[in-house]
Amino acid sequence: MWISFFKLRLFCCLLAVLMVVVLIINVTQVEYLDHETVSATFIDSSGQFVSSQMTRISRNPYCGYEHQTLSSRERTEEDSLLAALQWQVPDVGPVPFVKSTDPSSSYFVILNSAAFFKVGSQLEVLVHVQDFQRKPKKYGGDYLQARIHSPKLQAGAVGRVVDYQNGFYKVFFTLLWPGKVKVSISLVHPTEGIRVLQRLQEEKPHRVYFKSLFRSGRISETTECNVCLPGSLPLCNFTDVYTGEPWFCFKPKKLPCSSRINHFKGGYLKGLLTAAETAFFQSGVNIKMPINSSGPDWVTVIPRRIKETNNLELSHGSGTFPSGYYYKDQWRPRKFKMRQFNDPDNITECLQRKVVYLFGDSTIRQWFEYLTTFVPDLVEFNLGSPKNVGPFLAVDQKHNILLKYRCHGPPIRFTTVFSNELRYVANELNGIVGGKNTVVAIAIWSHFSTFPLEVYIRRLRNIRRAVVQLLDRSPKTVIVIRTANAQELGPEVSLFNSDWYNFQLDTILRKMFSGVGVYLVDAWEMTLAHYLPHKLHPDEVIVKNQLDMFLSFVCPLET
Repeated sequence: MWISFFKLRLFCCLLAVLMVVVLIINVTQVEYLDHETVSATFIDSSGQFVSSQMTRISRNPYCGYEHQTLSSRERTEEDSLLAALQWQVPDVGPVPFVKSTDPSSSYFVILNSAAFFKVGSQLEVLVHVQDFQRKPKKYGGDYLQARIHSPKLQAGAVGRVVDYQNGFYKVFFTLLWPGKVKVSISLVHPTEGIRVLQRLQEEKPHRVYFKSLFRSGRISETTECNVCLPGSLPLCNFTDVYTGEPWFCFKPKKLPCSSRINHFKGGYLKGLLTAAETAFFQSGVNIKMPINSSGPDWVTVIPRRIKETNNLELSHGSGTFPSGYYYKDQWRPRKFKMRQFNDPDNITECLQRKVVYLFGDSTIRQWFEYLTTFVPDLVEFNLGSPKNVGPFLAVDQKHNILLKYRCHGPPIRFTTVFSNELRYVANELNGIVGGKNTVVAIAIWSHFSTFPLEVYIRRLRNIRRAVVQLLDRSPKTVIVIRTANAQELGPEVSLFNSDWYNFQLDTILRKMFSGVGVYLVDAWEMTLAHYLPHKLHPDEVIVKNQLDMFLSFVCPLET
């Protein structure tokens, strides 16, 4: 009897030890990604896996990001993304301001000028940049934005810019509507300014800093927090145990790490530029300034025949550029027919019996605000959340609609977010059952503009894995990604939220979610193509078009 009892105790002890070992292994592996899930989504537009024969990009390591454990395909993907975003800025040494790009003395010409063009034709424009001494520049690297537009028709579309690295740029437009079409080219930043932005991205990722309040009883302390906190001071490690997303705060002197109660933006570092560098960031001089034409800046476009027009609309593949255009202030995607939800009842009918999740930054919070303002039956439920922070909840009991908004996890530059409300999008997606009555929309970009690109790639990799898993278990779930958008820029904003930074993030987002089975609301083109000034939070007419596109994915036209 005692022998049997001893054997049973020995067996239980061995079983307990085995369980502890398995638990430790799982915990140490928790920050690693599910290689098979992510690898399956890394497919280019042609459906082929990207070649792994690639040179490793040489970049300054950022904290522990060079120590990430990635599968071969994840590493190849990251190298491919970083290679695609290598901005060709020549190493010409220090450049005085007078030899930097001057938009007022630069010019463009329409190359294939003709008496008229047909809708669908290509228009080519050559841009020649010069310095402030009116001398031609011999190298490229400027950041230009280009669009065609017809003010009377409230029509507009973006162009594709090609840098020839010799002071010349060519811009390609597709003429998509009839009438008088005008060309507009803008210098967002000169080459010399881009070099400064690159330096800040690599050397000063902490130029936006964050803080947290720790409190216990009557004792409270505030310390600095970030993705990375170099130095030897004791840290509180708030790295997410499920995604491995890193986040740290300096440890309070008198309080434990568990006493953290909130997160908020600390501020922006000052004195980032030398006196010489400051000259490259001047409003009204070289930030988002127009480049004029040396000849006619417009062309006449005539309609195609009906048969040609039908072929034009139906013949575009997945790589369509531009993705759409404005006509009479309505966005017209080139790949499908977008519905117009001009009446609140149309939106109610579309969202009836659905749960809609909005995750991300303030640009998708605009969707929540638009819907709750425009649809009277969609009533916001007061959760006592901080203004402009959330989480927010709206309900239409009559039509069984539930609308939720929640901000993404750090880094996030909101005023104050309670610690227990700091949720990562990937974890939230893992908690959604999904199904035909579930809709998810995600926008995550603006708060990552100051960090090295690896930080954003890691965040999207985690979200993508969760998206793939959600679609695997519930294929009828509708998932929509809202892209980045252009915004107003001044000397200071350029150092933190430049369109050049956000263009990089937008490119990464599109490439990483290509072929995953999500829908894309092209906010980037929708802001660049519109006649209204660029804003971080676009005006209502642009938001309305974004929502029309989003709802068209949820409730497409019957075909």
